[in-house]
This record gives sequence, structure tokens and C-alpha cells, in this order.
Amino acid sequence: MSNFETNAIRIQAERSGAKEHSAPIYLTSSYKFDDAEDMRALFANEREGNIYSRYSNPNTSELIEKMAVLEGSETGWATSTGMAAIFTTFAALLKSGDHVLSSRSIFGSTHQLLVNIFPKWGITSSYADLDKPEEWESLIQPNTKLIFVETPSNPGIDIIDLEWLAKLSKKHNALLVVDNCFATPYLQQPIKLGADLSIHSATKFIDGQGRTLGGLILGSNKLIGEIEAFARHSGPAMSPFNAWILSKSLETLAVRMDRHCESALKVAEFLEQNEEIELVKYPLLKSHPQYEIAKKQMKAGGGIVTFVVKGGYERASKFMDSLKMFSISANLGDTRSIATHPASSTHSKLTEEERLQVGISQGAIRVSIGLEHIADILHDIEQALEVSKLQIA
Repeated sequence: MSNFETNAIRIQAERSGAKEHSAPIYLTSSYKFDDAEDMRALFANEREGNIYSRYSNPNTSELIEKMAVLEGSETGWATSTGMAAIFTTFAALLKSGDHVLSSRSIFGSTHQLLVNIFPKWGITSSYADLDKPEEWESLIQPNTKLIFVETPSNPGIDIIDLEWLAKLSKKHNALLVVDNCFATPYLQQPIKLGADLSIHSATKFIDGQGRTLGGLILGSNKLIGEIEAFARHSGPAMSPFNAWILSKSLETLAVRMDRHCESALKVAEFLEQNEEIELVKYPLLKSHPQYEIAKKQMKAGGGIVTFVVKGGYERASKFMDSLKMFSISANLGDTRSIATHPASSTHSKLTEEERLQVGISQGAIRVSIGLEHIADILHDIEQALEVSKLQIA
């Protein structure tokens, strides 16, 4: 099988022997061994098999196998959340004295790891701007072990050329780790572009329905082996039930992302023509500064649009309160359209200066475009803009 949609549906792990068509849920914490020798051999890694569900489970194994094929990686590891995937990757691969070069525009909790948690362990970090690639090499230090980027970024929707960055990281013997959450493997495959690891918050578009939490790390056998050695003992394991949900969700990822992308582009084009909007960021708008890069490395633009309304926080809050169909939530990647005010929620722990450095003004709103009819989505945005305009007039 070579096509994305077929692999997402037809790759299967173990079955119980009952000839079930859909994968069963393996809700077991542990497994029986055939005999004492079987137990010894499994613990000695002389043969493959399940020992304990913190280590492996048929449901997590199926999810990992699917994601590895879809990403173009050798293998992967599943964690309880997207942030657990990021933390586990950093903690497994870094040591005291190492340095991380990260894109400045990253998720708020990732920022907290880099500036407040890892420095306690002697791990330092620096930030580079995605829109200033000419500055990246000068920020690499002799002890830079890892380069980390989100592309598209959250919530600024900035893009960086992954092929170029992969060559830079290899030149300096640093690992390139990409948060691929906004794009999913359907739209972008960082490992095929030269990245060492691709990370997902499976909570978002991979689940696609706001039901569950999960994280995934995809990469080479060697790197995932190091991550697995850390994770088996530190315990950020994905539950079998969540893995079952996420594996089933992958079966519809392609058709969902096609709809998300089609509608999001129409929303971005609508907003760009509205005089109440100061700025719109969407990868496949021709006005996007990295439009050509996005076209080169992404199949489509994704389901997230970020825009700035005139009138700052007062107008932004009035706009959100005037929405009738959109949900106000900090999540994204759902079947339901969602509006978020990053400055007061997902990125509220950043200082105002830090937020402005990554384009998060008080008037910025991030919308995750769902699967509702596009006419209803556009109508809700349009009426909220009109109502909020009257309220602050």
C-alpha cells in the first residue's frame, strides 16, 4: 500500500482471533507469559512481545505503526498528551550543559519548559525568528544539541523552510525536531524534508473531534530507542483506549483535513477583504510572507487562521462574545469551529513584549475552522464583526 488514505485505514496490528473487522480495545495493564523462559526472554529483549501496557499495547502499537508509515519514519512512541511528547523528547535527548535553539513562535507551555523548567537542570535555550532565517546560524552555539520549530507556528502561522533548516542542523550536528501539530502528516512530512523527529499533539486534528488527549513522536529507530528508554521508566504512556480512538480517527484524517483546509482558505480570503481586519495570516494566502515556502512543503494550508481585528482587546472580546455558532475554547482541530484569544489564554503567561515579538497583539484571534457548512461559518464571523463594531462605536 502506498497511498496515504489507504494506509491510514488498512494498517492493522494484532487481532484477538475472533475475526473482528474493527480493532478491539485491549484494556489490560499486563500480559501473561507462556512460561518462565518466555518471561525471561521478553525482559531480556531477546524476542518481541507485550510485557506491560506502560511499555506497549496492541492499540498503541497499531497507532504508532500507522503514524510511522504516514510520516515516513522508521518508528515512533505514543505519550499521554502532546506536551508529554515534547517534554519526553527534550528530557530523553538533552543533558545538563546542552543548548536548544528554538523558533520564537511556539506554544505557551513549550515556552514554559524552555525558560522555567529546563534551566533548573542546566539546559539553556535561545530563540530565533522564523521570518529571519539569515540570523539562525549565528545563534547556534558549540553546545547546541537540538533545534526545535513549529511550522506553521501557533498562533502566528509563521513558516520556515524545513529542507534548509535540516541542512543547517546537520552542518552543526544538531537534531532537528519539528512540532507538526498544525499540519498533520497529511499536509506536511518533516522527516521526508530532513527533520530528525516529528512531534504531534494528537489531541488536535489527529483526533479531530475534541474527545481525547494524546501525543506522538516519530523518528528513527535509534532516536526513538533513546526516547523509549526514558519513557518506559518515567511513564508518560498513552492509554490503550485513547490509542484505539486515535487510530480510528486516522481513518478519516485525509477527508477531514481536505474540508478544514478548503473552508479555512475561504475564511482567510473573506477576512482579508474586510475593512475591520488589520492583518490575516494563513499559509496559502498570497499575502503570507512565506507563501512560496508553504506551497513547496505543504499539501494545503491547514485549518487554522489567525487575524487581528481593529480595536484591540475590547473589540476582540466583543467579537468573540458575539459569535453564535463558534465555540470559545483553547483547543483546536475539532469538527466544531473554535475561536481563541491567545493573549489572554494559551499565551497569557508570556509577557506583553514576548507576545508582540511573535505577533500576538491584544486584537489577535485564532480560529480553528471546523466541518460545518462554509456558509454558516462565514455568516457567524460576519455578523460577529458587525455586532462588535456597533458595540464599541
